[in-house]
Amino acid sequence: MKMNLRTTSFSAVLLGLMTIAASAQEAAGGVHKKTLWNLFVEGGWVMYPITACSVAMIWFIVDGYIRTSAGKLYPVDHVTQLRELFKKGDYVGAYAFAKTAGSPVADVVRAGVAFTPDGKTMTEEAIISEITRVNAELKGRSSYLSVIGVCTPMIGLVGTVTGMMSAFETLGTSGVGDPSKLSGAIGEVLVATASGLFIAIPAFISYYLLANRINKGIHDITEIVTGLFRAFPYEEIEGRKVGDEEIYAAKPDWNASANVQS
Repeated sequence: MKMNLRTTSFSAVLLGLMTIAASAQEAAGGVHKKTLWNLFVEGGWVMYPITACSVAMIWFIVDGYIRTSAGKLYPVDHVTQLRELFKKGDYVGAYAFAKTAGSPVADVVRAGVAFTPDGKTMTEEAIISEITRVNAELKGRSSYLSVIGVCTPMIGLVGTVTGMMSAFETLGTSGVGDPSKLSGAIGEVLVATASGLFIAIPAFISYYLLANRINKGIHDITEIVTGLFRAFPYEEIEGRKVGDEEIYAAKPDWNASANVQS
């Protein structure tokens, strides 16, 4: 008996939905395929921020994949030139080249060579600090993809809520007597939700793919720089000035404070 009641209730609901759909189809004059612009208009005002997020997503994906390529992180000609200068023992030339090269691997080498007169420990700390900076810069840019992936479903959800409010308002004023208005409100709900997910899914996928590329690139840079400094003669360079990095700490002048106060 309970099964019959459930079947009857489901059939009644299904029949009602079919009736509304048939009435909407008849009022619209038949089924027609919607263009992308029709879907944009049907989605309501939320389609504007979602479109802006989609453009930003494409830009961050393209920019991220270019910046994390091997040709940008450690160009072959930069690595070759640095290795030749290290083999010759021309560390002043290596610093000068790394300073003007403009690649992440060159920046790491420049930071390391500048601190070689201060010993192995300071050099390694300078290298790690510069690698951390490069890593943070790359991941900071790619993190915007994660922000887009989180925000676009929320924007779509706002469109869903406003669409549902419009649908209930239509039911409250005209009931199901005008199916076209009801279908338009429901269409806004579905288009807004689908659009938010349509942008969020590739944004998240690209974010994690870029994270893997960044990790690999940082690992490769670390290996290249470690190979360069593996047998570095710190004892022979100790106390000399290799680069033009400004040194701020000087010998203490105990009379400076007294002169300022007087």
